Parts: sequence; structure tokens; C-alpha cells
Amino acid sequence: MDYSLAPTTHPSPTAYVGLAPFLRASIAGIDLRHLAQTTLEGVGQNPNEANLWLNLSTLMFSLGQREAGFATQNQALALQRQFDVLADIQPARLRLLLLMVPGDVAANTPLDCLLEHSDIDLRVYFTLPDAVLPTPIPPHDAVFIALGDTPENRPILAALASTLAYWPKPVLNPPQAIPHTERAQASQLLQDIPGVLMPSTIAATRAELERVAQGSRKLTCIAAELEFPVIVRPQDSHAGRDLDKIEDSAALEAYLARVEAIEFFIARFIDYRSADGLFRKFRIALVNGEPFVAHMAISSHWMIHYVNAGMYEDAHKRDEEAQFMTQFAGFSLHHRAALEAISARMGLDYVCFDGAETQDGRLLIFEIDHVMVVHAMDLPTLFPYKAEPIKRIQTAFRQMVLDRLASHSAHRSPTHPN
Repeated sequence: MDYSLAPTTHPSPTAYVGLAPFLRASIAGIDLRHLAQTTLEGVGQNPNEANLWLNLSTLMFSLGQREAGFATQNQALALQRQFDVLADIQPARLRLLLLMVPGDVAANTPLDCLLEHSDIDLRVYFTLPDAVLPTPIPPHDAVFIALGDTPENRPILAALASTLAYWPKPVLNPPQAIPHTERAQASQLLQDIPGVLMPSTIAATRAELERVAQGSRKLTCIAAELEFPVIVRPQDSHAGRDLDKIEDSAALEAYLARVEAIEFFIARFIDYRSADGLFRKFRIALVNGEPFVAHMAISSHWMIHYVNAGMYEDAHKRDEEAQFMTQFAGFSLHHRAALEAISARMGLDYVCFDGAETQDGRLLIFEIDHVMVVHAMDLPTLFPYKAEPIKRIQTAFRQMVLDRLASHSAHRSPTHPN
């Protein structure tokens, strides 16, 4: 298959390429349906080629065809569970064993997007509850826990925590800290940090919300701090799916009529608009505790997604984003104590958060986890200021791995796999 949308050294037309080339193609306006059709034809000619099945799965998920995405992913994993995303720069300087789980593109850290064009090979293994590590263990320099936190993943994370407790190579994003990213747990972890606001995220059943919608119970019966307006979303929601701001009980009734979920998260709505009436949301990556900016979006709507915030169409918004990104050192210095506390409490080597600055100057955290996409794929003609800040994140990540590897070298055991 020809996935040559960017310079690459993949040695085989049947190589597994990860998410990065497809995301780059989508951002560039290339129709992924053509790539999917070409890959499907390749699978027809090579039905036992697991790499092509997994590439096809990624394309299906990227096109929003979840059922086909899972079906083709299952086909790939029935053939094998270990895959390599080879670095563009060869020979690779580092080899990361990336532990993932089956799922859509939001289920795991898309590390290949951040490390695009780097000298780091990714050795991807899809874990199982009874086989959390590949057999045999492939040569690697460090392990990275990429799977996100879900109830289904908790047994795998527990098994990994035990298995990797005395691993002779660095383990990045320790499995015991991954549950810190669960919305309710994260909001509790970050509650009392000076200069930080993350409203408590409270679990609520459909039955509880229905009683509020019908007027037989008040919101305060779910949690004393709740009052309209509130933010409601299904517990398994990602990327804003079925997330809504609810103004009153009638709006809640209408919301429940169109959303079929059984378990929800509910939280206070914080009006974070700036003095000019616009909302600003940024993504910050914390690498070994050091903050880096990934992007900032500006919108007239409270629920901001970068792709629909008008950033591509409005040069003034891009100018403001450029200023924020190029002057981020001042922002991070101003919030230094808060950012350090966030990193310390999360306990993760690499984690990102989407947030804003409230009118009283606090950091407002919307969500925080390690599976957010960070990339430098936006068109340089429109976003010439983005490449360098993202390169700094990539460089910091690479240096973190090198530093951890150096600190482990004195304890390396010749009897352990490398």
C-alpha cells in the first residue's frame, strides 16, 4: 500500500503505519475513503497480512465506521498481536515497547503522531488479561503504558503493575497511575491545588437524572454542590460525544430523550469566557513534569473543538494562538506552582490536559489524560508557528527516555530481556 503522505522509510508496502499518516492525510483534506479502498484491495490479495488488516481498521475508525473498525481490528489481532511502527530515521536510536489495548483511535496514546519523523521505533503490543506482555519479549529500551483507563482495562493495569514492578528497563506512565485519569478520580486529585479549578465530576445513573428531569428530586440530592447549569455526558464519552450544557430540568428531560446511556458524569458548568465574550481552550502536555503547549483554540461557543473553532478560517485567531504559543514561557512561569502540583498528583511521565484560564486567573481543567493527540501536522502555510513548539515536546519526550535509560543502566541484569 502507498501511504507516502509524508517522508517515510517504511521498508515494505505491507508495513503497519499507525495513525499518523492517516491523520496527516485527513488534515490535508485527502479523502481517506480512497486509501481505505486501496487497503481493502491489498487485504484481498494478502488475507494473512495482519499489518494491512490493522491499517484498514485505523482507516475505518478514522472514517467513523466503528463496526467495521472493530471487525477488521479483530481480524488483525487474530493473526498476531505485536506490530512495529518503524522510525523514519534509521537506524533508530530508541525502541519503545508500547503496550496498548484493542479499541478505537481514542483507546490508547497516539504516540506515533507525536514522534512522527523521529528516531524512535515503536514496538506495539496489544495486551490481554492473561497475556499482558508479548512472548518472547522483543528487544526494547523502555516500556510505555499507552492504554487508557476504563473499567475493562483495570485488570490489565493491575496485572501490568505487578509484572513490571521490578522491570530492568524504564517503565513510563506507570500502570498504577493510569486510573488517575478517570474523570471523577482526576477531579478529586486536583481539587485543592491553589490556582487550579476542576469541578468535581460526579457519577449519576439515568434513573437519578430522570427523577431530576421529572421534578421529583433536586440536583442537590445527587451532590450538594450541583445547580443548573450543569455539564452532562455519558461515562464512556470521549471527544465531546453527547456532552451538553443543561440549563434546567426541561433541558435535562430533552437530553435524556436523545441520549440512551445508562451511566453519566455530571459537573458544574463554569463560564470561562474572556472579557471579549470569546472562549479560549488550550492543550498542554506535561513531559516529566515540564509543561509544553500543543495548541489553543478560540470560539464563541463554550464547547470548543479545534477543527470547528474557526482557526483555519480566521487569521486573527491564528495570530492570537501564535502569540500564546510563542510566549508560552511566561504563561507557564505564571502558573508554575499549579502545573508542578498537577504533574505530581497525576504521577504520569507523559500526560496532557485541556484547559482554560478563568476570569479570576485560575487554571480550569476540563480533562486530563495521556491519550490526547499531539501532533505537528497542521499546514505550515496557515500555522507556521506550530512546528517548533511541537518539536520541543518531541525533544523533551526523547530526552526523558534517554535520561531514564541512563539511570537504569547500572541496574541492568543480563538475564532479563533487552
